Amino acid sequence: MNDEEAGPREEIVRLEAEIEELAGTIESCRKLILIAKGAMGLAGVLIVAALFGIITLDPALLFVAFAGLLGGVVVFGSNTSTLDQAQAATKAAELRRSELIGTIDLRVVGGRTGGWLH
Repeated sequence: MNDEEAGPREEIVRLEAEIEELAGTIESCRKLILIAKGAMGLAGVLIVAALFGIITLDPALLFVAFAGLLGGVVVFGSNTSTLDQAQAATKAAELRRSELIGTIDLRVVGGRTGGWLH
């Protein structure tokens, strides 16, 4: 391997590590979005049930329901934007990695029997 190929190869390794880190961020965001949706749904059901008199909520529980609803909205919004940014960064890194792979002079390696590997 010559010096010209060392730069792109190191950059590819760095991009692959970045893509892996972004995949973890994306997975975390998806989990938090799901939890936020559940919290909003549960809080919404409690509030609607209390409004229609189906269940009686004491003020503390009603406060917790509203806090859960607002917290769910905040977590959902924050993680949705983070998810979008991470997905865009992943696409850009994958594109750059593909471009770098295209610049490397790849060689065909002969097999043990002298044949070519495919």
